[in-house]
Amino acid sequence: MLSRRNFLYSAVATAAVAAAVSPKDVFAAVAPGSDPAEAAKATALYNDLVDRQLRRSPETATALGVDKGALAWTKSMLSDFSLAAQKENAADGHQALLNLRKIDRSKLAGMDAVNYDTVDFVLASGDTFGRDFDYNGAYGGAPYVLSQLTGAYQQLPDFIDSQHVIETREDADAYMARVEGFGRLLDQEVETAQHDAALGVIPADFTIDKALVQFKSMLGVDADATPLVTSVARRAKEKGIEGDYAGQAAKLYVEKVRPALARQAALLEGWRAKAVHDAGVWRLPKGEEYYLASLENYTTSKITPDEVHQTGLDMVASLGAKADKLMRKAGYTNGTVGERFRQMYADPRQHYPNTDEGKVQLIADLNEKVKAIMPRLPQYFGQLPKAPLEIRRVPKAIEAGAPGGYYNSPTLDGSRPGIYWINLRDTAEQPRFTLATLTYHEAIPGHHLQLALNNEAGDLPLIRKMIGFSGYSEGWALYAEELAVEMGMYEDDPVGEIGMLHDAMFRAVRLVVDSGMHHKKWSREQAVKYYVDSIGDQEASAITEIERYVVWPGQACSYMVGKIDFLRLRAKAKKALGRKFDIRRFHDACLLSGGVPLTVLERVVDGYIAGAK
Repeated sequence: MLSRRNFLYSAVATAAVAAAVSPKDVFAAVAPGSDPAEAAKATALYNDLVDRQLRRSPETATALGVDKGALAWTKSMLSDFSLAAQKENAADGHQALLNLRKIDRSKLAGMDAVNYDTVDFVLASGDTFGRDFDYNGAYGGAPYVLSQLTGAYQQLPDFIDSQHVIETREDADAYMARVEGFGRLLDQEVETAQHDAALGVIPADFTIDKALVQFKSMLGVDADATPLVTSVARRAKEKGIEGDYAGQAAKLYVEKVRPALARQAALLEGWRAKAVHDAGVWRLPKGEEYYLASLENYTTSKITPDEVHQTGLDMVASLGAKADKLMRKAGYTNGTVGERFRQMYADPRQHYPNTDEGKVQLIADLNEKVKAIMPRLPQYFGQLPKAPLEIRRVPKAIEAGAPGGYYNSPTLDGSRPGIYWINLRDTAEQPRFTLATLTYHEAIPGHHLQLALNNEAGDLPLIRKMIGFSGYSEGWALYAEELAVEMGMYEDDPVGEIGMLHDAMFRAVRLVVDSGMHHKKWSREQAVKYYVDSIGDQEASAITEIERYVVWPGQACSYMVGKIDFLRLRAKAKKALGRKFDIRRFHDACLLSGGVPLTVLERVVDGYIAGAK
């Protein structure tokens, strides 16, 4: 439901954020300052942008934990996804870009310049999609309204269960209003999807099949057993809130939600006979241009599809050579690297029991890995986050199409922790030797450390806290996987280090198959085969991943492109500073400046270098 373009600003939100660290420190020793008048113009524009976005996306307030007080009205609302609203939003975004560029960028310095360049990238990217493409509300990087991973049916139930806080009767009533509005939102998606289908934008047949599996599962559950109903009933009871919330929610589900879900399923079923099997967006209107724009949107770089493909091939080879050496030391000597990874996957010693008890133990062991790395962090980071972390299982209702692991940021006011979700539909897909690096990626020192610090940065404008960049955040998390090696986390776990190399190869494989499908016209099956042959994963896991890349073109490339940039910029800083280089200050410079496009990250590091000399 939430995207990089979901901004929020209000005085209430400002008061809720505890000041912690100052990103201005990154440029403290760098002259000269910004022109106060131009900086004030930029601040006013940012505030207007987020006020407008709040009206467009009230879910944003809930995600941030500020849907209270003056913003309490947002808690009962959902976005308007009608075609008319989307056109209005695109026009507003275009005007915002024009207004931003009336500000004299040459008169901004330090963090003011970083803020401007970051917002400019977001508005320009959105404007490109709104101007050049007329499908899925011109949302960049997700061409299909409905798929196994996109659509309110897939996202909203988990969103309001895990992020809509219920403490009072008003909170529970607001939840009920959202359940009622869910049906309206689903039908607006049908309107948009029908518009797109008329342009020839229909998901691939296998994408429709996977989505229909999820619809069938949802529609096959009795109303009183659906997550939408059980969530409010359970939580209202826990808080002692009187009222028949289970009965009311079940009635709304039967009358409003289930019929709308059935209409979406029927739409997909109607498309199935005419859907094609081609995986790439090259087949869509202006498909090649869409992939270029989507690749830039996600990687925040100017890398070309051919460069992506060749970089992936080269890295699969180089990382495979490193894995080969470690595998031989660990006793895995027969077959290709991919075949030996498959042997490790098949090794019963690497599997948790695929039972509720086994899954509970798996999550407990992940918590131990987080606990073990915490004492080592002060050697590598000057600032650490205050927000707590929880590790939870991906809800069963969406695990069929969900990735292996993902992360939700903590709220700005600290009322909700950061959450590392792990998909346990089948523990065979999560072997022991891969779990350490997955945890360092999703939790610490990966997403949780980066995104919690982003939220806690005292002087970072709220507009910056609402913007995320896949190239930066996923690049950081992949960099964090390798950093864990430097931190000594694999000294007594050589098989775990093989898992780290496996996951690095996994991200290199992504470069090959994503560009392969969307640029070189590879089939889904060709991509799956290359994936399985290269890193030995189970075919079921490979299919889930490949089908993810089909509906999010370019996103899978952001991980390795971002990691390469973090490593390159660290080497640049080391070379420039010599003995003055401090890994803690480098990390603080990168993290406390907030998420930025990779082009802007270069300027941040240059500012750090200038200030450290």
